[in-house]
Amino acid sequence: MDEKTLGLGLLVALVIGGMVVLSIFFRFVPIGLWFQALVSGVRVSFLQLFFMRFRKVDPASIVNPLVNSHKAGLALSADQLESHYLSGGNVARVVNALISAGKAGIPLDFKQATAIDLAGRDVFEAVQVSVNPKVITTPKVAAMAKDGIQLLALARVTVRANINRLVGGAGEETILARVGEGIVSTIGSAVSHKAVLENPDMISKTVLAKGLDAGTAFEILSIDIADVDVGKNIGAELQTDQAEADKRIAQAKAEERRALAVAMEQEYKAGVQKERAKLVAAEAEIPMAMAEAFRRGTLGVMDYQRYRNLEADTQMRQAISGQTEPGPSGPLSS
Repeated sequence: MDEKTLGLGLLVALVIGGMVVLSIFFRFVPIGLWFQALVSGVRVSFLQLFFMRFRKVDPASIVNPLVNSHKAGLALSADQLESHYLSGGNVARVVNALISAGKAGIPLDFKQATAIDLAGRDVFEAVQVSVNPKVITTPKVAAMAKDGIQLLALARVTVRANINRLVGGAGEETILARVGEGIVSTIGSAVSHKAVLENPDMISKTVLAKGLDAGTAFEILSIDIADVDVGKNIGAELQTDQAEADKRIAQAKAEERRALAVAMEQEYKAGVQKERAKLVAAEAEIPMAMAEAFRRGTLGVMDYQRYRNLEADTQMRQAISGQTEPGPSGPLSS
C-alpha cells in the first residue's frame, strides 16, 4: 500500500471519528438551548448542560422555564429549578404560578410554590382560583323543618384559593360537607318551611356566619341558594308509621286476649263435659239403686210413684222453658 492510499484512509478515519465526536457532543450538549439562553440573557454553561444529561434531567425542562422567569423579572437560578425537577416537581407549572402571582400582586415565593407543587396540588391553578374565584355547586341537600315538611336546597359556593393554607388545608369535599351540614342545621331550626321559602337568604347568611372555611385551602366569599324545592311531608309520614305500629301492637294484644279467651272456653267446656259424664254415670246407677232398695224393703210403691210424678213434672217444666236435653237414661236438666 502506498503512502497516498494510507493517507487517504487515515483522513477518512479522522473524518468519521470527528463526526462521531460531534454527534456525541451535540447529543449531550444542546447547542440550541444554550444559544436560546444566551440571547435571552440567561447564563447557562456548556458544562452545566452536559452534566444535566448524566443526572437524567431534561435540559429543555430547565432552560425554557428559566428563560421565562428571567423575562418576567424573577431571580431564579438553574440550580433551583434543577433541584425541584429532581424532587419530582413540575418546574414549568411552578414558574408559571410565580409569574401569575407576581402579576396579580399575590405574595408567593419560590420555596412556598415548590412546597405546594410537591404536596400534589396544582399551584398554577391555585393562583388562578385566587385571582378568579371558583364556584362550587353542592348536590341537593334534604332537610326537614320543625313543621315536618322536607325541603331540598341547592347552593352555589364561591371560593377563592388561600395560598397560605394550600399545604395541609382541606379541599373542596370538606367545603361541600360543611355547607351541607349548615343548610341542614338552618332548615331544621326553622319553625315552618314557609319561612324558609319566603326568605331563602336566611340559609346563606346563617351558614356563611359559621366560618366554614377554617382549616381549608379556600376562603368562602359567598353562599347563594340557587333553588329550594318542597319534598315530602316527613312529619305526616312519621305519624302514619307510628299509628300503623300502634295498630299492629293493639292487634297483637287483642289476638293474645282472644287466644286466652278461647283457651279458657275450651277448658270450661272440657270441665262441663267431665261433670256431665260424672252425672250420666251417677244417673245410670239410679235404677240399680232403686232395685236394691225394693229388694231390701226400704223403698215402697208409693215412694216410687211420687218419684215418677216428680220426674214427669220436672220434664214438663223443662219442655215449657226450652231447656230439655235428652240424656242416656231419660230427660235431664242442663
